[in-house]
Amino acid sequence: MPDSHANKPISDQHRHRARGYVRHLATLLGPDTAAGMRVALSRDAGPRLSRGYRLATDSIRERWRPTRERMRALMVSPGGRVHWRDVPVPPPPAPGGAIVHPIAVTTCDLDRPLALGMSPLPLPLCPGHECVAEVVSIGDGVRTVAPGDRVVVPSQISCGTCTSCAKGYTAHCLSVPPVSMYGLGVTTGSWGGAISDLLAVPYADAMLVPLPDGISPAAAAGLGDNVSDAYRRIAPHAAGLLARGDDARVLILCELGRRPPYGTGLALSTGLVAKALGLPDVHLVDRRPALRRQAEELGIQAHSPDELTKLPLAPLVVEATGTRSGMATAIRHTAPDGDCTSIGSLHSGITIPASLMYLRDISLHIGLPPARTLIPDVLDLMTSGRFHPEHVITDEGSLDDAENTMRRYIFGDSVKTVFVE
Repeated sequence: MPDSHANKPISDQHRHRARGYVRHLATLLGPDTAAGMRVALSRDAGPRLSRGYRLATDSIRERWRPTRERMRALMVSPGGRVHWRDVPVPPPPAPGGAIVHPIAVTTCDLDRPLALGMSPLPLPLCPGHECVAEVVSIGDGVRTVAPGDRVVVPSQISCGTCTSCAKGYTAHCLSVPPVSMYGLGVTTGSWGGAISDLLAVPYADAMLVPLPDGISPAAAAGLGDNVSDAYRRIAPHAAGLLARGDDARVLILCELGRRPPYGTGLALSTGLVAKALGLPDVHLVDRRPALRRQAEELGIQAHSPDELTKLPLAPLVVEATGTRSGMATAIRHTAPDGDCTSIGSLHSGITIPASLMYLRDISLHIGLPPARTLIPDVLDLMTSGRFHPEHVITDEGSLDDAENTMRRYIFGDSVKTVFVE
């Protein structure tokens, strides 16, 4: 990781207040949580609930009459509390599965509001869904990885063989309930979090991607979610943009006003991907001077929100505001016959200017990235030397000191933090 970007704080002034149990519960009772649960239970609700029951009873049984060894798992609880908890190690891998030991974990842009109790995801939980790990053991039938291998672990659980996975839609694997993911707690299936000693991977051959020689675990850790998502925001549109010649402009909208304190690693990574794919005219709009300085250091042209109206319409706009009004703002700044792509929203509903989209012939793209499908393409871009996602990282700490490093991330303003062994 280059010294110019490692361990560089974005701001020492901006801090965040965590919601306690009462306010967090009030958040969970809102419409955004209900909308998320409807999706999570829209298919295979029975297996999901059965799995949750088995995990809960197993946890209680192991607490009172332990039969398995224990391991550390970092937990975040309402009030921004962070602590290690001793939990049972995963059972030995089933056929086709593997147990891995995370050696580099990065924060997702969602992790800060999640840990502050501001998201519709129930706490407590073990965070972490972006990691590089070392394979510890494998089940019968696993052929592509072996103990000792270093691998990128996708954030989403996918079997690799169902009709969705076969088409590359690995974010919507039909072998597991919807939105089955690591690091996001019971809503996404209680698969555990990467800030722990061990992680169970049910479909080793389908999910695990060997780490190429010459790529550091810290640099590749974010490929499990945010970095692959950044690639997905640009790559499908790059050829069309380049064909526009001088009009090949990318506009990335971040924090335009007050919003929940999402990280901005995905937005900066998107700018780096655009430049790596040959798009030199990349602009980012954010209200925070320190973030604009970092963007400029990365070769991205940065602007404050009051300059937005002075910028020409862009054929590709990336909406990363995290607000209800951000999508409409992004669409208004998308050029005719252009594309607006959103990194997503946890709100149950937003308003978009549909008539403007129709009259300008604007295409809107939003959804979970198929991380497993995209990881090899991102690794190719990294091994070519054109893309360096580690340049976005602003803080680093050891996994052994994850309590303090995570607290620093939650209450500070690190764009992206990496925990390394």
